Amino acid sequence: MTLEHDRRNWTRLDKVFPVLVESPLFGFMNCVARNISAGGVFLETREPLPLGTPLRIYFALPYGSGGISALGEVKNHYYLNYGTANGTSSVTGMGVRFTDFDDNGARRLTRTLREQVH
Repeated sequence: MTLEHDRRNWTRLDKVFPVLVESPLFGFMNCVARNISAGGVFLETREPLPLGTPLRIYFALPYGSGGISALGEVKNHYYLNYGTANGTSSVTGMGVRFTDFDDNGARRLTRTLREQVH
């Protein structure tokens, strides 16, 4: 089974919440998470960081499940157009793949995802 196949099987949570991103090259930035799985997160930001940029991401799990500190890497850039009741809108952002977690973060994130999605 390939990583690409595994990625599609991860439980995803579509929940908007704030995150703090730290990059050794670009400093700190505030973003909005819009979709998270155990494998990564989509971060809304006006100026996505370059592909391959290593990051540390800090966020509180939705539903009061505690904070997470994770390492990640920018894997994709996105510019999304979509329709709303008031017309059209757009979002820019970056897809970040998690590479490591502090303090059992992966286990806690996976547990939260299972509890909230099912």
